[in-house]
Amino acid sequence: MDSKIRDLDNTTPDILEIYELLLECANKEVEHVVMEVSSHALDMRRVEGLEYDYAVFTNLTQDHLDYHKTFDNYLEAKQKLFKMLRKGGKSIVNIDDKYSSFFIDDNTLTYGFDSGTYQITNYHIKNHITHFSVNNDEYNIKLLGKHNVYNMLNVIIVLKEEGLELEMMKKVIEELVSPPGRMDIIHHQDKLAIVDYAHTPDAVLKIINAVREFAQDKIITIIGCGGNRDKTKRPLMAQVATELSDYVILTSDNPRFEDADEIICDMVNGLDNNNYEIESNREKAIKKGIQKINNNDILLVLGKGHETYQIIKDKKIDFDDKKIILDNL
Repeated sequence: MDSKIRDLDNTTPDILEIYELLLECANKEVEHVVMEVSSHALDMRRVEGLEYDYAVFTNLTQDHLDYHKTFDNYLEAKQKLFKMLRKGGKSIVNIDDKYSSFFIDDNTLTYGFDSGTYQITNYHIKNHITHFSVNNDEYNIKLLGKHNVYNMLNVIIVLKEEGLELEMMKKVIEELVSPPGRMDIIHHQDKLAIVDYAHTPDAVLKIINAVREFAQDKIITIIGCGGNRDKTKRPLMAQVATELSDYVILTSDNPRFEDADEIICDMVNGLDNNNYEIESNREKAIKKGIQKINNNDILLVLGKGHETYQIIKDKKIDFDDKKIILDNL
């Protein structure tokens, strides 16, 4: 089968495009399809009529309240996926998450560090490799941090349930690398920069904690918040970033139709910490961050990840965090 990569406007396309994609897969004799189903898609009925063999719940944190309005609405939208399992289908649930009970039933496989059908033990990072065991099977992956162990375990569980041979599975996952913009590590001599898409309080917390596990010295974080999105997460993101980083530069993300300076004002509103500065020009902020890191420090550039543009009003302006870093390190 020919490889095919297609840009999509949404995490989960509209229902007609989904059915066209599935029909194309069927015509090419594809036997398995993995898809991310967003809460927006579930609420808008973009996956109406589909049935799933597996439904996976990783975690639930504050996000998308500009659309869902309340957290309860967001939770209810997520639950809809688990009502779309076909007969004999299984849900796979992260039991460590405090909302796991809303997704567990008699056909649930659970996983986590504390307990679960699949329990994670012996977790540690060495030489930028994550090592962990699951039910006495040992795994080594190039993806770093606990959040990536959670994500990888979903893959392991589905493949095991589908009967893939263990040694083959280990070999495959050991070769997996982060997609562009997700814990995307840039080495330069003894300096390290990392680009990541983290754009919620929980994602910011997880990425900085993951980096803290292997950081030798300071973590300097560059972060902004998108415009015309949930405003309530802005001060939370700034609070998490300043609490967990040694120093933070607050900047713009995709301001859209909002003023970038006003977005940053929302971020610093009520902020307890003072280990930060403001530079609303994102390129200048990245250059400042690069100037501040010494050997063994880590520069974290968060929020845009793989995006190669910045959205200002209704225009997409060429802008690539990783390219700017590479040009200035």
